[in-house]
Amino acid sequence: MSSERARLTALYGGLLVLAGGILTGLVYLLVREGLGTSISTALTTTVPASALPSDWATPSPARSASPAPAESLPGVAPGEHVPALAITRQISDAAENAALNRLLTVSGIALLCFAVLSIALAWWMAGRVLRPVSVITTTARRLSGENLHERIALEAPPGELKELADTFDAMLGRIEQLVSAQQRFAANAAHELRTPLAVQRAAAEIGLADHPSPDRVAEIRTKLIQVADNSQHLIEELLLLAASDQGLQRSVPVALDSTVASVSATLADEAAAAGLTVRTDCEPLTVQGDDVLLEHLVRNLLINAVRYNHPGGSVRIRIRSGALEVSNTGPRIPSDSVHRLFEPFHRAQERRHASGEGAGLGLSIVESIAHAHLATVTSRANRDGGLSIKVQFSPAARSDHP
Repeated sequence: MSSERARLTALYGGLLVLAGGILTGLVYLLVREGLGTSISTALTTTVPASALPSDWATPSPARSASPAPAESLPGVAPGEHVPALAITRQISDAAENAALNRLLTVSGIALLCFAVLSIALAWWMAGRVLRPVSVITTTARRLSGENLHERIALEAPPGELKELADTFDAMLGRIEQLVSAQQRFAANAAHELRTPLAVQRAAAEIGLADHPSPDRVAEIRTKLIQVADNSQHLIEELLLLAASDQGLQRSVPVALDSTVASVSATLADEAAAAGLTVRTDCEPLTVQGDDVLLEHLVRNLLINAVRYNHPGGSVRIRIRSGALEVSNTGPRIPSDSVHRLFEPFHRAQERRHASGEGAGLGLSIVESIAHAHLATVTSRANRDGGLSIKVQFSPAARSDHP
């Protein structure tokens, strides 16, 4: 910071001294330009030629014998004939030189004082300008994972440095949210992975104790396989979420309407068993992206619409204007809690540990895959219950867009 302050001081001080030097030189030149004429005019007006003795301009023995007038003029030899105009010019030149020398001396002293004052003011000004930067630097060095809640909160008039401090505070807010989200994600992932391990351990220690019957062994075996499948599914979802967060590894044209038709067919039996009506209205839409990730996006949306529904409900799938929208009936969802459904491991209802129950990563994966494909995800709670989710693909990600 001191080096930057020294550079600013040198810059500000140098500019001020340069401006002072230019002003001093300009004043000196302007005064020099008209000083001689002004002095001559003043002398001529004060002592006109008609006021001089009549014998001043003619040589005479009396004047030659009196060397006082001639010797009183610089550069004039004794006894030399000196006209009145020459006398005036000699006096004006002497007065001009004396005035210019005095002006030059005074200007030099003033410029020196001005230079010292300019450097002092430049040093003070540089310190004032760089003070917010010093506050930002000190805050940045002090921040860690434990005090991300601190802010600069710079109190200053609007300007570039105030905007910089406010931008830094906003960045800290986003970092705090990301760190908190990562901490919650790690804690929830650990909990989700620890639960099946505890179930497996309990089944092995309790269910297989005291020489169980073959039927009991078969039951425990089925339970362990189910828990292992759930754990595998959870790990696959975590890996899929991590892969989508890293962006696209490949990009090919994907017919999204065909993907919707294929995924809908695989879930038709489950929807029919729940008494759901599935309506599909899809225009042709081709998207540049990863076909596997886009299939997971569609599958998670449809699974969410089918499983979080009520018997006799409906699911509507639409593709219009480069957007995929999935809407379903179901329980009422508070509007202020809709955005939380996209947080990892968050569920609208309490976990029941039932068969086929997800880990709460479905909509998080949808949002991550959508962002990887330059799409935006919006959601809203339906008035009669259920949820509507819309994935809007940007023109840059659509192959059918010019």
